[in-house]
Amino acid sequence: MTKASYSSVLDHPLTTVWSLIRDFNNYPAYIDGVSESMIEDDRRGDDVGAIRRFCYLGHSIRQRLVAHSDHSHSLTYAGLEPMPFPAELASQPVSPARYEGTMSLREITQGNRTFIEWSVTIETAPEDADRWQALLRSWIPDWTRSLERTLARSA
Repeated sequence: MTKASYSSVLDHPLTTVWSLIRDFNNYPAYIDGVSESMIEDDRRGDDVGAIRRFCYLGHSIRQRLVAHSDHSHSLTYAGLEPMPFPAELASQPVSPARYEGTMSLREITQGNRTFIEWSVTIETAPEDADRWQALLRSWIPDWTRSLERTLARSA
């Protein structure tokens, strides 16, 4: 297993950031490239065990909400199917990866800002771990910047 993570400071209050991301089904509201999302079986977006099915850059993805805490302002999700490595980024085949991601927020009282850490743990063939880690080290900052743009538009 390997892990990729990214942290940043968002110039928005913790309550504002958490109100946007706490609903597991709210992905299209803050991640560029997500065109739709739905929670299966009429569950709530903060219900641990809920499954969201969403479309990201034309690919259908299903994830389960593994943990959710309004107290600690964090959520963890896991992919239900192994994620294929983008074919257009590989000169040779790369094995798919199982993954689990966590978004955690902490209040920065100076300036009423928010510290965000977004990490993804990947389980894949050992020979492909470095390629997956590099890919996620580029994607997670992109996702975080997308969140920042959404927050800036709503300010």
